[in-house]
Amino acid sequence: MTYANYPSLAGRVAVVSGGATGLGEEIVRHLVAQGARVGFVDIDVPAAEALAAELGEAARFLPCDVRDIPALEDAIARFAAELGPVRILVNNAAHDLRHTIDELDVPYWDDRQAVNLRHHFFAARAVAPMMRAAGGGSIINMGSISAHIDLQDLVGYITAKAGIEGLTRTLARELGPDRIRVNCVIPGWVMTARQMRDWVTPEAEEHIRRSQSLADKVYPADVARMVLWLAADDSAMCTAQKWVVDGGWL
Repeated sequence: MTYANYPSLAGRVAVVSGGATGLGEEIVRHLVAQGARVGFVDIDVPAAEALAAELGEAARFLPCDVRDIPALEDAIARFAAELGPVRILVNNAAHDLRHTIDELDVPYWDDRQAVNLRHHFFAARAVAPMMRAAGGGSIINMGSISAHIDLQDLVGYITAKAGIEGLTRTLARELGPDRIRVNCVIPGWVMTARQMRDWVTPEAEEHIRRSQSLADKVYPADVARMVLWLAADDSAMCTAQKWVVDGGWL
């Protein structure tokens, strides 16, 4: 297949959290392929360094745990200093660790919100002045189909992902006067290497076939292409919305 090229992304600076593996890696690769200059953070240093080495000067990696907000803000500032003002932010970092209700004590609950939700706001706040000065920008928050379907043992994760949808709406209103667009992408069950290894059993595959309108599996590239469109000027009048890439599950 032949896919779209977005001239407005050429030379534009993007920051991606959780960009070393899985969906984040695919987003980084797609942005670089469009000519963007990409800074990404992750805690998986070996995978991130290998990706940065492969992509060359177009990609810059800094190790960062997104639960450490000062470190995240510092990484964004360093990317801006080295690459230029950030015009695209993809809040992707997350961890869908399974847990029962009884396992959720207060520290564990707070940690689930910190790794899956809190950093979205603080990263957005960090890039907003740069986007405002540049005349606009695009913030893309990664939600999850899990907030809308019948999954269990994910109370902390699902609560955080549902919160991302509300955060997207209110940030779009707050930042809209400065031509900063804020959207939420809701992937379906994406066939990342980790999902295939840990969770996609034959029973799960049958669940996917029954639930989706399209029989094909959803792969990281399917979601990354939606992110590209939202990052580009082609979606200039699209904000405060949820964009679902799930093969017709919802």
